[in-house]
Amino acid sequence: MKAIVHQKYGSPDVLQLKEVAKPTPKDDEVLVRVHAASVNAADWHMLRGEPFLVRLMGFGLLRPRNEIPGCDMAGRVEAVGRNVKQFQPGDEVFGDLAKFGLGAFAEYVCARENALALKPANMTFEEAAAVPLAGVTALQGLRDKGQIQPGQKVLINGAGGGVGTIAVQIAKSFGAEVAGVCSTRKLDMVRSIGADQVIDYTQEDFTQNGQRYDLILDAAAYRSIFDYKRALSPKGIYVLVGGSMTALFQAVLLGPWISMTGSNKMGVLMAKANKKDLLFLKELLETGKVRPVIGRRYTLSEVPEALRYLEEGHAQGKVVIAFEHDNLTNWKELK
Repeated sequence: MKAIVHQKYGSPDVLQLKEVAKPTPKDDEVLVRVHAASVNAADWHMLRGEPFLVRLMGFGLLRPRNEIPGCDMAGRVEAVGRNVKQFQPGDEVFGDLAKFGLGAFAEYVCARENALALKPANMTFEEAAAVPLAGVTALQGLRDKGQIQPGQKVLINGAGGGVGTIAVQIAKSFGAEVAGVCSTRKLDMVRSIGADQVIDYTQEDFTQNGQRYDLILDAAAYRSIFDYKRALSPKGIYVLVGGSMTALFQAVLLGPWISMTGSNKMGVLMAKANKKDLLFLKELLETGKVRPVIGRRYTLSEVPEALRYLEEGHAQGKVVIAFEHDNLTNWKELK
């Protein structure tokens, strides 16, 4: 089978498309023919081994432990191990393999059954592959860490990206009033997915406009944590889920102190993949409350290019890898 392989940390240039052995499922695994995958910030952090904490989290200290990268995938079950109870050959599934050895950037992958759920019937493989990691991050950030409640004023910073587009829709499903912060070219798209207010960060600083929010989910943190604190209501909560390393370390170091000494809660979410939340997202997808936004598609051989584009930080919605559509080279971005 064809797979994207890397044997050392580095830029997308270290990735190679190779022929490798097709895997065989263990007793508690399923073999999935991958129809689509998606790329995430987590993928290029693991590709580069940066920050160094990534290596300490079990992904390999000096070299990648898993040579085939890729977290999010959707595909069709081809074979099952003898102890597998939840799936059978022919089932269409989706999931996040971050905790289970990665491997989504390949034509076939073996996965534990608790990493997967049945694909929503109303979703294409590409749409389903766009959801798991970004969706769980948005869900846990809003519901668990952010304690979202109906009627609250919620701001999503980075609303036009992979996590942000899903977060806007999840927040609306919880009955919140949602403001989305994004760039000029994404305003119409963010408005179209349900944002009650859109803020162009190139024209307006939401931390300086006098508005206060009960919850800020930050998928694009690049400023001081005290700027975000200024935009919170007296008992507001700030949750960082993505952004610069400087902002991350500041939130890790100062967030607990701010939370202990005042009425605001400020911190960082480290999302944890789990089947329960994947099934929760499946229900939101099936009922139409969430629909992934796909900004660009690439083929398997173009994974390095997809990661370069994502790392630039201007992707609209999700970037997906479409395995069965080799004619998608140079597919133009949605306007």
